[in-house]
Order: sequence, then structure tokens, then C-alpha cells
Amino acid sequence: MGPKFDELKNKVVVVTGGGGVICSTLASALAKQGAKLAILDLNLEAAKAVAAEIKKQGGTAEGFGANVLVKESLQQAHAEVNEQFGPCDILINGAGGNHPKGTTSNSFLQKEDLLADQELKTFFDLDYDSVQFVFNLNFLGTLLPTQVFARDMVGRGGCSVLNISSMNAFTPLTKIPAYSGAKAAVSNFTQWLAVHFSKVDIRVNALAPGFFLTEQNRTLLTQADGTLTDRGNVIIGQTPMGRFGEPEDLVGTTLWLCSEGSKFVTGVVVPIDGGFSSFSGV
Repeated sequence: MGPKFDELKNKVVVVTGGGGVICSTLASALAKQGAKLAILDLNLEAAKAVAAEIKKQGGTAEGFGANVLVKESLQQAHAEVNEQFGPCDILINGAGGNHPKGTTSNSFLQKEDLLADQELKTFFDLDYDSVQFVFNLNFLGTLLPTQVFARDMVGRGGCSVLNISSMNAFTPLTKIPAYSGAKAAVSNFTQWLAVHFSKVDIRVNALAPGFFLTEQNRTLLTQADGTLTDRGNVIIGQTPMGRFGEPEDLVGTTLWLCSEGSKFVTGVVVPIDGGFSSFSGV
């Protein structure tokens, strides 16, 4: 049994991207503290499956379909959540991700790359729509849900927003300029919003996960037999703790930032990265 956060009991927590591995883990941990979880996901079936699992464990949860890039969709979900649970107390903006067409093939541009075949994607080949999609999904997919759900928090006390940034917001990773830039925008927005909401008693913070194995990046970091790819080996070599993160590694920081233990904490972006961002490589 971990620590109890009694102030989270009966709090209404809305989690976007709640059908994914990381956000479903956070939702489950909050449910175990007695919070009521509204699981939002573009995939309604995934959201409902997570809610069903939480209910099976004795928690309170419901799944809702929502597209974080369509305000009308979010407003519909907001109305359904309010009818089911009441106004939102805590919003976790977990929806995000990358797109292969916003990614370069190599870490460094070489002159001969410009003469290579079409399969090699250089910086000059990055697809406009895909770069825009990645930026919109991560940045606007954080801003729009906050517009819709944080309005109910104004002046109520004990309310907060938790965004999901990334350690590549501090120092960009090679190959993924769209995702790195988008997460840097999320970190900046977290600080901006923390100041903007400071007079209406809404705290705004963010997690900055390091390398966690998810369905989105598993093939980039591991081979079919479970061994590491070249990129996976480089990452582990740069991570002083010598492993990838597990979703449970985010739980303690999440509970702290959502609870009264951090009531004077706002505008912080907390790296949870096994020391990756502290290590120079030497």
C-alpha cells in the first residue's frame, strides 16, 4: 500500500488520451485514491475498456469519446462528464504523439543524402500536413481541452491542470523536430497558463517523461526479439539508471502534483527520466 491522498477522494478527474498505456495507468492510480475518472479518448472503445478495468478494481470511472482537436467534440464530452460526475476538478492532458512523416531518416544531414533515393527522408522532405498534425495534436490538443474543462475550475479551489510534456522539450532529440518542438510548446504553455490562472486558484504543471516503451515507439527502440535497436542502445547508454521508464514511474509525481502536497507548486515541468537530462554523456 502506498501513501493515501484523502483530498483526492470524490474529485472529478478528466484524462484525455486515457485509452493509452501511460494515461490509463495514471487514471487507475487516481481511482485508487477515490477520485472519479472520466476517461476521454478518440477511440471510445479503448476509453470504455479502461473505465471497465477501473470499475473491476472497485474504482469509479466512465469512458467518453472525444477528439481533442475539435472543440465541439470536447464540449459534447464536457456536457456528458458534467451530467455523469459534475464539474471537473483535475484535468490531465494526456493526448499527444508523433507522426512518421514528421521524422527524418537520419540524425545528421550529409551532402550525399540529397542525391539518395526517395525512401530516405531528409529535413527537406518533411511533410507539411504531418508536421502540422503533430504540432496540433500536442499543443492544440492541450490548449483546447483546457479551454473547455478548466472554465468549471475557476474560483472553486483545489483544482489543477496536469500537462504531459517530454524531456525532449529541454533538449531536442534527433530525427523528430515536429514532436520536440510541439512538446517545447507544451512546456512553455504550462508556464504561461500557470501565471494566467494564478489569481483564480488553478495550478498548472507538467510531467516530462523520459523514454518509456509504448506502442508508438516500441519498434524504434526494440527489435522483434526484444533486444534493443541502435537507437535504443544509445538511449540506455545515456540514461544513468540504465533502463526505460515504466508507466508506474509516473504515478508518484502525478499524485503529488494533483494533491494538496503541492498546493504552492505551479508552473513546473518535472523530468521523470532516470537521469537522462542530467547526463552529459561523459
